[in-house]
Formats: sequence, structure tokens, C-alpha cells
Amino acid sequence: MAMGSRVESEAAASASAARPRRILFIDAYDSFTNNIVSLLRTILGAEVFVIRIDLSTLEKTADGDESGPVRWTEAEFVNNLAQFDAVVCGPGPGSPLNPDDVGAFRLLWHLPPHLQVPVLGICLGFQSLVAAHGGAIRRLQRGLHGMVREIEHRDDVPGDIFHRVPDFKATLYHSLCADIGQDDDPDMLYEEWRRLARWAPTAKAPELQPLAWATETREDGRGERILMGVRHVSKPFWGLQYHLESVCTEPAAHAVLENWFRSALRWNEARGRRIRDDSLLQIQTLSPPNHLESVAAHKRRAVRRDGEAEWWKSGALRDVGRDCEYTYRTIPLPHGVGVPEVVEALGLTAGESIILDSSSSKNGDPLALSSIVALEVETALRFEFHVSDNFVTVRLPGLDGSLGRVETVSLDDGATNVWEIISDFWEARSHPRNSTDTNSAFKGGFMGFITYEMGLQGLDKKMVSGDRGHRRPDVCLAWVSKSLVLDHKAGVAHVQHLRPRGSDDEWLMSVTDKIQTSHGWLRSERNGVNGHVNGHTNGHVNVHKSLVQNGHLNHRAKIRTPCPTAYEEQVQACQDFIAAGESYELCLTSQTTMTRPRGPRPSITNGVQQANGAKQQTSYDSTPWSIYQTLRKRQPAPFGSFIRLGGATMLSSSPERFLSHSSTGLCSMRPMKGTVRKSVAVSTVAQAEKILHIPKEEAENLMIVDLVRHDLHGVCGVGNVIVPDLMKVEEYATVFQMITVVNGQLPGYQQDKIDGMRRGDYDSPSAYTGLDALAAALPPGSMTGAPKKRSCEILQVIEGQQERSLYSGVVGYMDVTGAGDWSVTIRTMFRWDDEEAPPDEAAGETEPREVWRIGAGGAVTILSTPEGERDEMFTKLAGPMGVFRDTA
Repeated sequence: MAMGSRVESEAAASASAARPRRILFIDAYDSFTNNIVSLLRTILGAEVFVIRIDLSTLEKTADGDESGPVRWTEAEFVNNLAQFDAVVCGPGPGSPLNPDDVGAFRLLWHLPPHLQVPVLGICLGFQSLVAAHGGAIRRLQRGLHGMVREIEHRDDVPGDIFHRVPDFKATLYHSLCADIGQDDDPDMLYEEWRRLARWAPTAKAPELQPLAWATETREDGRGERILMGVRHVSKPFWGLQYHLESVCTEPAAHAVLENWFRSALRWNEARGRRIRDDSLLQIQTLSPPNHLESVAAHKRRAVRRDGEAEWWKSGALRDVGRDCEYTYRTIPLPHGVGVPEVVEALGLTAGESIILDSSSSKNGDPLALSSIVALEVETALRFEFHVSDNFVTVRLPGLDGSLGRVETVSLDDGATNVWEIISDFWEARSHPRNSTDTNSAFKGGFMGFITYEMGLQGLDKKMVSGDRGHRRPDVCLAWVSKSLVLDHKAGVAHVQHLRPRGSDDEWLMSVTDKIQTSHGWLRSERNGVNGHVNGHTNGHVNVHKSLVQNGHLNHRAKIRTPCPTAYEEQVQACQDFIAAGESYELCLTSQTTMTRPRGPRPSITNGVQQANGAKQQTSYDSTPWSIYQTLRKRQPAPFGSFIRLGGATMLSSSPERFLSHSSTGLCSMRPMKGTVRKSVAVSTVAQAEKILHIPKEEAENLMIVDLVRHDLHGVCGVGNVIVPDLMKVEEYATVFQMITVVNGQLPGYQQDKIDGMRRGDYDSPSAYTGLDALAAALPPGSMTGAPKKRSCEILQVIEGQQERSLYSGVVGYMDVTGAGDWSVTIRTMFRWDDEEAPPDEAAGETEPREVWRIGAGGAVTILSTPEGERDEMFTKLAGPMGVFRDTA
């Protein structure tokens, strides 16, 4: 070699070694993608760029701020492969035999030699590799979604990706199996195959070298041979069936990933493949699933347009809530005083209300720390959004019967996001977290609800029909400036006001005095009695038989429950989709409707102590508040709520936290899958653990855990998501639940190492907030299944396009410091003011009836039985329906 050529070659090698390695990840619209991307970046230290199988992605401009959708042509995709050291084809729903399900994968397998690039296929990507090189695809005898199995491999072959890798177990998510002819010789005994044949290419797929296997016992007692890893004998293609990114895959499996990347780089070097380092590719890495721009980044971009976000440049509501200061009064909380006493003391049983009620605090529930009561909700500014609209409604009710003000904010045909509008409002009013010295959980800010359909729109705008026949809000958040927080652990109450700066404390003193002189407050102080009624469980109620047979709850209410047979058929349809590889888990739901005559609403003065000291006596029978009180007594929960807002009335005793986030950017999610009701036979955690720690229940939990990790990785980024508690059985008032805790740290805060994650104070001008994490994780994975997008599409078909509405959505708050807490709206009954049923003329009724809805369901997996899922759904329905039976 000439001296000049050698120097040039050494310089190129040095430059190659200096530049970061780059991997292209092809996403098949899966709900585990961000977990794999995080693992690739953590283990391999490479830059990872994500594109979807339909060649769509999100592209940044040079300044990194403006962004919009982009789609490559197939020619552009092939040309851009030269910029990458390797490609990873990820998992996803569907079949490798369906071109739409694998998309860009198929472009890789038959490239000419000079365009070939090292590829690792995972799950669907693995199956696509096998199918493209002689293998077949068949169904397993039983799907293995969320199952952890031993991966059998050889560790003594130098250069193999399993070389020196110890034994390990890994999570499987598949119901389809790659068939390279491992079962074609029926005369070869299983043990003989294991000893002689399983590591050799087969006549059916001679180009594929088997690398790993798993064995599943078949119904006939023989071992089902399941291919887990392959290598192409001449091309730089490898594939793994198992999910190396799952939280239950043992860390030893990561060595396989390291071996693969070394092999890929060696292949590039041996063939003189140079990585083109140009600027053709500007793909956003590890973007949130809905590509939500962070609050602060959006604000910075908006401020460049004349110093203020455009939608604030006009309108009478632009200054509402600005330039406020947080003031409060802390008073002792008498023993026995809780939400009911406070609500009735302040006359909050009529009109609009937002009450987040930790009613299980009296049972020692560690999650039931605080209850939050919004005050003067009728005068609070609120944001409303209907997913079919291209605008956000900002509404400020009038005072003393005067007309309110309503403004609409255009979303500019999708150029602006509803979350950005809400974020702009919040940021202009946010306070530093250390601006106060109170430990109150909520200091004022947004409170309200978000429907399931809002979450669907975040996945794909086409998933929600434009003609829904109503104008109900899918986002309804009120800006609460006056509130009361009951700190159950500390035994105090915080009366709070976000008041205009410089104003007096007259309101604080007046409300504090009204509370402390109320009948319930004084009675508890004098007697020290517990004002709460202990919760109790009714045990298992065979609701579907008793209610269907009766047809009525009592002489006034009428009920329509799901047909048991039809629900079993829906479960079977779910399992058919799962067996076909379309989903890993489908969270099927049903709706029960109850109609009853519209009753008179109590006066706003109900329950308030009169001037002469006598409490006004007014019946609460049949009112939403009385129904809620019965619900909270029977099913006390850490995340109960009584909400009347935006034309909706919602009563909930939810046990499930969706997402909490602190002012320091620490996010926590608690997916809950696996439930057993308390009874004489199951009265201890140990007894519940024996029932819940079985493959079916653990698989349900694991699938949602991996999905939740993906959602948090989308905004928290690499190395900032951990699982401190996995499949832990917890005790609640009426049930035992299997939960997992998934924590994530949002980037852009002052960094220090705590509990294996970076966390700290807000520091970056482009930091994500809890609102970003909320938007990225909707709808709740525990109510959809995985992969989320495909599962939601399937569920819409099986459920007959029935709106879930408030059920399966979330309710909660985000305060001025950035702290928030959101629960999943399960164990919930709700109604809308604009929904009516015809009067029962036979009973002499002339006025339309009000309509209440109750959702119930469960996670369907390949291990489910239609009868078992039916019983679970009706058991969950029993609690809320029992309340109506006794109060309606």
C-alpha cells in the first residue's frame, strides 16, 4: 500500500473510532419500543434513531425547535442506511406474513451486497427475518405473552452472539412461532433432536443457523420446540424471539446484545463498510409517543414570537390568575373529621364540585395521605376540549348570576397542541417549589378529568369519530385558586388561597372561621368521636343473575347489565386476536346503564350551620352526594372522587394511581393487575399472594409494567426509569391487589444521584413537566393492553365502538409547583347532564330520566377463560351496583 493511502486509511479509522456509533431502530408501532431504545443506548453507548415501519418519523429543523411529521420514500430509506453502523427491527403486533405489519423490515433482507447493513431482529423482526429466508410461521399451541422462560443456548462457540453468556431466563411476548422444520421429522425423538440436530441448519431453511431455543410442554406431553435465536450463514443478520428489554429478562441476557454489536462492527470492518457521516438524517431520538413538545421548550419557541405566546396576545382572560401569591392557614384536624363533614360545613353538595377523597385513610392505607377539596368551583376558570374540535374553550363563569366569559383558542389545524395551551397557562402562573413552607399536597392549580377518548386521540387522531353526537368535554380542567387540603397523616387542614398579590386575607379568615364553627367540627372536638362509618365488604354478589332477573333495582331505578353470554363471546374474540399475534393483552370493558327519575337538587345551603346554631335538616336521599357517601363507606379507596364539572357528575372509589409527579420531576406510576376480594378464606396478604402469584396474574401485571416503562421512557429518557417494587401484593379495605411501582426522573433538573436515578430541582429551560408525562402516557395502559395502539383499535371493534368516556380516563390535579397526582377512573359511576332516557309513563312519570353509567371489565390474556372473565367483570360491577340498589 502506498504511504498516502495508508495514512488516509488510518485517518479514516481514527475518525470512525471517534464518532459515536449510530443505530437505526425500526418501530413496528409497539408499546415496548422506548424500553429497547433505552437499553441500546445504555448497554452499547450508541446514538439511536427511531423510524416507524411505514417510514414515518419526526424531523427537527436545524435549531432543534420546530418539528413536524416526515415520511421517507423506500429509496430514501435504503440510501440513508449508509449512515448507520447497524439496524434493529423491533417487536410489534401482527404477523410477519402481512406486509403492512412489517413494512420497512422487508426492505432489508434482500439488499445487494454493497448496500447490506448488520441487522438484529427482535420478536416480530426476528420472525420477519426467518420468514424471508425459508422459514414458516405457525401458531404456538398456547401463546406465551408475559411468560418468563429459560433460554437454551450454546456458550462455547467463538464469535457467536451467545459466546460466554451464562444461562438466563427471558420474557416472551408471542403467540406465533418461527418454523424452520424443527418438527418435520416425527420419528426423531425429542431427546435425540436436542442432542444432535437442534444446532444445525435445516433443509427447510438452510441459510439460517439456529442459536437458541425454548421448550414448552405440549398438550400431548411432548416438548414444543420454539426457536429463540438465529444467525444468517452469510449475511449480517441475527434474530432473537425473546424480549431482552423486559423488566423480567435477567441481566445476563444483555451480554448477547453486546456480542451482537461487536459482531456487527467486525462485519463492517471486514468488508470495508464506511459509515457516511452527513446531515441527511435529523430524526428525534426517543421522542414521546405523541411527540409532545415539553412545556418550557414550547414556551421558549412561542416567546420568540414578540415575547409572548400568540394566543395570549388578545382576550379578556389572558390575565386571570396572574401575579398571585400563595397564602394559607393551617388548623388542627379534629379526630373523626373528614371530607363529608367539611363538604357539608361549606355547603358543597350542590353546584359544581371537585373533591379528591382519600377515604381509606381511616384504614391505615399508606397511599391515602391527603384529601383535596376545591372551593368556589362555580367561579373558577376552566379549560375544555372536545377531541373533534380544532380549538380549546376557555370559560370563566359569571358571578352572582351574571353572564360569564367564553373564549376559544385555535389550534391552527394541528400546529398547536391542546396540552401546549394548558402548559402555557400553567407556566405563566407556576411558582418555585420552595416559595412556601407548607407541606400541603396541593397548593392551587389545575383539577379535573380527562376521558379515555382524549387518550385515544393522542395515539391516533383517526381513532375517535368526528361525529360523536354530543359536545361533552374530553378534557375539563379548572384553575382552582381556593382550596382545602386535609392532611390525614399530619392531622391538619390547610385552607389555601392563590390570591392577587397585595390583597388581604379576609377570605382565608372567613372560610377558616366557618369551618371551625361548623356543627360537625365542633361535635368532633367535643366528643372525639369518629365521624366516619367503617367500610365493609359484601363479599361476592352474583350481580348478573340477580339484576337481570329483577330488571329493577327498586321501584324507581331501572338497570341494564351486560349480557353474560355476549361478554363471554367478546372474551373469546379477544383471545382470537391474541392468538393471531395482534395483541399481547386486551383490557376488555363493558357498560351497565341505570336510569332513574331526576330528583330535586339540594339547596347550596344544605348542611351549613345556621346563625342560631341549628343545622338545617334536608334529606339527602337519592342525591349524587348521598350515593357517593354510601360508596365511600362501602369501598373506601385512596383515590376516591366526587366531581361535578363540565356537565358531568362522577362518583369514584378508585384504588389505582395512574401517575404522580413531584415538583422535582420525579414521576411514579403504579399499574395494578391482579385482584382478589377479601373474604373469610382470603383474609391475609400471605393467602392473597398464593392466589395472585400464578402465571396468569403475573403475566397480566408484567405486560402493563413493560408498557408503562415505555411510556415513562418517552419523556424521562435513558437511565431514568426504574422498578423499585415488582408484583407486590398490597392490602386495601375490601380487596388485595398486585401492584408494581415504576419510577422515572424527568430530565432538565439539577442532577444528583439518588436511588439509582438522577433527580433534583428544575434547572433546564427545556425541561419536561408532569403534564408532559401525563399526556405521553394516556390512555392508561392498565385499561388498554399492549401494544397500546393496536389493542385500542381492536377493543373499539369488539366493544362495538361504545364510548368509554369518563370510565378508563383519569382524574386528578397539577398544582402551581408542578406536583400532581392522577388516578384511573375505575370503580366509577357517572352521568352527563345532556343524556336523558324516556320517562316511565306506566309509573306516571312525565319528565325524562337521568342516565348513569358504570364500566367494568378485566384484562384478557391467552390464559383467560370466558367464564372467569365474566365472573371478574360482574364482581367488579357488584360494588357500585350495590350502592345504587340501596340508595337509588
